[in-house]
Amino acid sequence: MIGFDEALALIEAAATPLDRETVVLADAPGRVLAAPVVAGLDSPASDTSAMDGYAVREAEVAALPARLRVVGESFAGRGFDGRMGPGDCVRIFTGAPMPQGADRVIIQEIVRRDGDMAVFGHALGGGRHVRAMGSDFRKGDILLEPGRRLDPRAMVAAAAADRAAVEVWRRPRVVVLGTGDELAEPGTAAGIPGAIPESVSFGVAALIAQYGGEVVTRRRLPDDPQALEAAAAEALDEADLVVVTGGASVGEKDYARAMFGPAGLELVLSKVAIKPGKPVWLGRARGKLVLGLPGNPTSAMVTGRLFLAPLVAGLSGETAGAALGWRPARLVLDKGPAGQL
Repeated sequence: MIGFDEALALIEAAATPLDRETVVLADAPGRVLAAPVVAGLDSPASDTSAMDGYAVREAEVAALPARLRVVGESFAGRGFDGRMGPGDCVRIFTGAPMPQGADRVIIQEIVRRDGDMAVFGHALGGGRHVRAMGSDFRKGDILLEPGRRLDPRAMVAAAAADRAAVEVWRRPRVVVLGTGDELAEPGTAAGIPGAIPESVSFGVAALIAQYGGEVVTRRRLPDDPQALEAAAAEALDEADLVVVTGGASVGEKDYARAMFGPAGLELVLSKVAIKPGKPVWLGRARGKLVLGLPGNPTSAMVTGRLFLAPLVAGLSGETAGAALGWRPARLVLDKGPAGQL
């Protein structure tokens, strides 16, 4: 039996990323970058209005009141293509490119229209309301580093970089095997004497998906050695990681490890000094990882969160430690005389 820190170190050492692949942006949410995302353009691509209003030469509104002729309009995606001469201004909208020669936007709320003239008669304030070309980022800037999971904010950045596809780590394929004669499919257990609903695999599958894995198969298996060995062999053909729940203790029908014996199971860790969850184990068979979790739902979910989550995160391209967000917390109660709460 080993301690938790030693067990976690072995998990982290085993949790190395799989193959790289390129996916279109629509298929990238939740994936982990294997290469940086580099901006393919400047953003904004030109000086751009940050408000709805009128684009002017600041020098021409230095003395108020001022009257300027409105010679056109500039919209986002369709800028003003004319020439703004002395005494001219352009009606402009948020996100629109600034006309050549204009260096300030006066917000529409303090401008009065008089036919084709714009009248500036009030204090204009100090804001220029112009987003400078490249003020968000420049072409060639690295916007996202390798190892970043593509969460909603990262997806915005990747799309803004003008990238149609990104290079990511392949998601680990995971097979979940729940073992036990007593287990029944949820919805059927009430009609089967001695049966209990098989619940653990659903929680384990959700945990795998949360941390970047793909559950390719989830099976419920009886305590039959031949059936278990056949299922183990099939799972190793399908998966990068096999998670088996139940059968991890020392009872007469605890076959979870034995079912991988014909595949040459070699243990990486066996039993951890934690409670609940002591029977957790990790091994390799035919080059694939096999994680054994207890059959008790509470023990399975505790060990799944502590060991399965970092294992899947590491296989999917993140650091394994990213799945363990430890943070200090202050005890509410003082220790008693004997050091007990």
